[in-house]
Amino acid sequence: MYKVTAAVLVALLALSGCTTASSKETLTVFAASSLTEVFGTLEQRFERAHPEVDVQISYDGSSTLAEQLAQGASADVFASADAKIMSEVARKGLVEGAPKPFATNALTIAVQQGNPLGITGLSDLAREELTTVACQPQVPCGNAARELLARHGVTPSFDSEESEVKSVMSKVLIGEADAGLVYVTDVLADSDNVDGVTIPGAKQVRNTYPIATLDDAGPLADDFQRYVIEQGQGALRSAGFGPPR
Repeated sequence: MYKVTAAVLVALLALSGCTTASSKETLTVFAASSLTEVFGTLEQRFERAHPEVDVQISYDGSSTLAEQLAQGASADVFASADAKIMSEVARKGLVEGAPKPFATNALTIAVQQGNPLGITGLSDLAREELTTVACQPQVPCGNAARELLARHGVTPSFDSEESEVKSVMSKVLIGEADAGLVYVTDVLADSDNVDGVTIPGAKQVRNTYPIATLDDAGPLADDFQRYVIEQGQGALRSAGFGPPR
């Protein structure tokens, strides 16, 4: 009799644990790929402060995420690396309330650790012997890159153009590219494996990052948005993001 009772008790405890886990409210966030590391930190902190919540974050290029939302993808919060893309999402009636800026970011040149090829600035990206990579022009990091290159009068022919900044960084990390135009935050996140070459005037071409609660999202989405804008600023600064403007 005791064995039966103990077995039943164990089963009930296990069932109780499963019920608790499955009863958590899911918060779905679409976030620009350049936010991967810092939003991973904020996700953990938000969940600790809200143990009843399971935050699920999908990372990709901002334009890709915006297109997914336009095609009916379900999400509660959208954090973009570009204000224009967010404005387009809002114009389509997918945003509840006004998007709010929470950070800025600027470009740098990611190179192999130790900078063995002596890359010192944007003009070096036009060197024929170098394999270079950047984002596609239609995505935020690519648009910023084109503007920055135009200001410096440099017209490199990139060997590869990627749909999001993490793919650019990946090519530098695995040695498929000698240099890539990425965000300062990407180099900081992988500082043990790559070096960054500062670009004069890069902060004049900063991308503003807005965050918005999406249409039909619950109050939890507003809580997460507010958390990023307020409590999240310390983590954002530590990751290399600039203050919102």
